[in-house]
Amino acid sequence: MNKLFLKNRTGPFKRIPLLFALLISVILFSCKDEEDIVPVLQEPTIEKVEVGLNNNETGVIGRDFHFNADVIAGDRIEDIQVKILQRSGETYRGVWAFEIKWPQYKDAKNANVHAHFNIPNDAIEGTYDFVIIVNDQNGTKLEEKRNISIYAPENLPVDPQISILGVTEVDENHDEKRTVYYSQGPHDTDRQLNRNEIISTFGNVSGIKGDGRVYFLMINKKHNHRPETIDAIDFSMAIVSDFWQHKDMPETGIFTSLIDWSTTPLTIRKPAIVIGATHDKNVPEPSPITDLKTWETGDYYIGIIYHNDTYNMGLFQYIEVSVNMD
Repeated sequence: MNKLFLKNRTGPFKRIPLLFALLISVILFSCKDEEDIVPVLQEPTIEKVEVGLNNNETGVIGRDFHFNADVIAGDRIEDIQVKILQRSGETYRGVWAFEIKWPQYKDAKNANVHAHFNIPNDAIEGTYDFVIIVNDQNGTKLEEKRNISIYAPENLPVDPQISILGVTEVDENHDEKRTVYYSQGPHDTDRQLNRNEIISTFGNVSGIKGDGRVYFLMINKKHNHRPETIDAIDFSMAIVSDFWQHKDMPETGIFTSLIDWSTTPLTIRKPAIVIGATHDKNVPEPSPITDLKTWETGDYYIGIIYHNDTYNMGLFQYIEVSVNMD
């Protein structure tokens, strides 16, 4: 009876080593599986890319080139760079490449890269790969490729240039009282504009044909808004002091905001706005100068922005003035 009891009691204990071994095996295999798992690294991303002013993918030898992109790192940015590389299958009159790097974004989680750089004078005309590279500190890399066409200035389809930008104080008859700024000559060192003064913003754009538009703007500097294209204008911040356009110009020429080209015979325009006015000169309807645009004592940008709709080319220029509303 006792022997039978002992035999039955020892049966389960004999199975303990086997269960223990199975448990150890599960643990070992689990650890091995965990060791084999490779962590997934987040790669950087990019959006709102603009290659060339108006995103027209055009560069001009010896001139300023516009590049913009919003970058979000996977971990942290190591560096951001751009390469302009000749393409296989294209014919060039020589070998040329370009590279620029922006190390100042190192360690940032995200960055807005708004850059201007010159296309070097030794650049060669042609169509290139414009390669945007974002290196991340976690070892990942993003590459995005765009096209870019590089021209010598004399070979551009149109070559618009702001030949004159002027700001004057005028009287009720639009006769000039004071030159605040004139890009082709002397101007007052004191660029203060005062409440109730009438000012005229005007300009000439040369080298144009087809259809085009231009805005003259006044923007309080505190808004940190200095648009370079018409599409980028935030009209909740920008006071429009004048607007004009040209249509169906068959030959390259000069266009001035002081002449109404739509009339026959041509008539003289007298663009003007009062410092402290309730409405600006926006089209098709003037906009109230309220909220973010409300006149204030402080520093302002006065700018001209031109866009050629036919050839998708544009340009801009700004000066700074002060406004006294006391």
